[in-house]
Amino acid sequence: MTPEQLSTTIVDVLTALTDEGLLALPDGVPTSVTVERPRSKEHGDYATNVALQLAKRAGTNPRALAQLVSERLLASDGVTAVDIAGPGFLNITVAADAQGKVAADIVASGASYGANDSFAGERINLEFVSANPTGPIHIGGVRWAAVGDALGRIFEKSGARVTREYYFNDHGSQIDRFSSSLLASAKGQPAPEDGYGGQYIHDIAAAVLTERPDALESEDPQEVFRSVGVDMMFTEIKKSLHDFGVDFDVFFHEDELHKSGAVQRAVERLRELGNIYEQEGATWLSTEKFGDDKDRVVIKSDGNGAYLSGDLAYYLDKRERGFDRCLIMLGADHHGYVGRMMAMCAAFGDTPGTNLEILIGQMVNLLRDGQPVRMSKRAGTVVTIDDLVEAIGVDAGRYALARYSSDVNIDLDLELWARATNDNPVFYVQYAHARTCRMVENAADLGMTVQDAVAAFDAGLLAHEREGDLLRALAEFPRVVTAAAELRAPHRVARYLEDTASVFNKWYDTKECRMLPQGDEPAGPVNQARLVLTLAARTVLSNGLDLLGVSAPERM
Repeated sequence: MTPEQLSTTIVDVLTALTDEGLLALPDGVPTSVTVERPRSKEHGDYATNVALQLAKRAGTNPRALAQLVSERLLASDGVTAVDIAGPGFLNITVAADAQGKVAADIVASGASYGANDSFAGERINLEFVSANPTGPIHIGGVRWAAVGDALGRIFEKSGARVTREYYFNDHGSQIDRFSSSLLASAKGQPAPEDGYGGQYIHDIAAAVLTERPDALESEDPQEVFRSVGVDMMFTEIKKSLHDFGVDFDVFFHEDELHKSGAVQRAVERLRELGNIYEQEGATWLSTEKFGDDKDRVVIKSDGNGAYLSGDLAYYLDKRERGFDRCLIMLGADHHGYVGRMMAMCAAFGDTPGTNLEILIGQMVNLLRDGQPVRMSKRAGTVVTIDDLVEAIGVDAGRYALARYSSDVNIDLDLELWARATNDNPVFYVQYAHARTCRMVENAADLGMTVQDAVAAFDAGLLAHEREGDLLRALAEFPRVVTAAAELRAPHRVARYLEDTASVFNKWYDTKECRMLPQGDEPAGPVNQARLVLTLAARTVLSNGLDLLGVSAPERM
């Protein structure tokens, strides 16, 4: 019995009590109730505070309502005990066969286990990384690559249609400085004072000259280095992301917004809504009335668009493409930018936090032997995505960056994440998955097939305390996925996987829970039941790793 199934049972009890006139809920029976695993095993398999939540609405006290619910709940299939604790908590124990059915359900569901419909029907535009195309992606952008792609997978598991989008900031002064730096390198000159350095500048400059040998003699050399060099940088960024397991559905170029007239269209839409005005020769957006600290210039007095102008056009473009939610992931240095963006959303008549949501990611510090790793051989001043992959690999890199809440700083010990030992979290989870695969192979060598085990499965035989622990852990996976989507928190999946791998290992190490028959013993029903439990654990570990974009190896 999963928490969701028990929640449904409790809702059915509440509905029956209401229909019989024994319970009055003016606002109606809730569609679901909270069911959690208690911290202490002595408190049963599951616990709920539904009586405390509903007592006031029902015009009674929590313990009285708990008593009413417990009597009916005890008569439900699969429930063996219901105890009332404290002011009205219900501690529930379920039968071994009811609990054990979870394993068969997981195996039957396979790759779809963990899916939910919490975002069903929603179209989500997920914009992340979006690093300026003036150099390789640095470690802060790599964090968003790992977190953003994992969040996209989690949203899709929750029923959403997700478009992963990369916004190329290829319009403005940073591109001018980039092309000037390439031109200087091609001429054998030092980079401009405000330009970019690093070996990659020399590499790209040389590549431009290979493709366009006449670049320095052309009518506008800087424009050649701008157009060809930026395209080369784009290509390199895309390749690095692809090699990191992150692919985008859309690469949107900021320059197109200014060339296509999209900025002016956005300004006119806002003008129609009464949120644009002219002052001192400039065009202003009335953001203060929507919570910003001041109004913002959209078109400067010289006729050029301010930085916000592109944001207006880009947001409107996304909404006109039919996206219900636009999520943008930005670095910590953009924290002060959130207020004006939310005001912009409101100025279009949309709902901040729903139609537009901004997630802020904090810094990543890399350590080796306890000392900061600051310099890239190629980029010169920053650590890049390729540096991280070279140091610890794609799986460890993705897992390490997705393992922490994005709103906290991370200190990543490269030595730790490169180890093939259990103190490396990703190795620990992957090894647990590989162990389940080896157990299934060993069972096959003894003639125990998956088909026979499923056909002969007796859920009631999974009665050992360790088996109950593992079943309850596996049953939590759908709820973890739902919470990760609702809270934009892929790290919840990672931490769940580590906890579940630990529970699985404890079960594996328990002699009384051996899956394989010993010696010349034939495989019996309990061995078959434990094979199904192993298959269920393998499924959950594999599905969870997939949500993080991390491989689930069969051998290690």
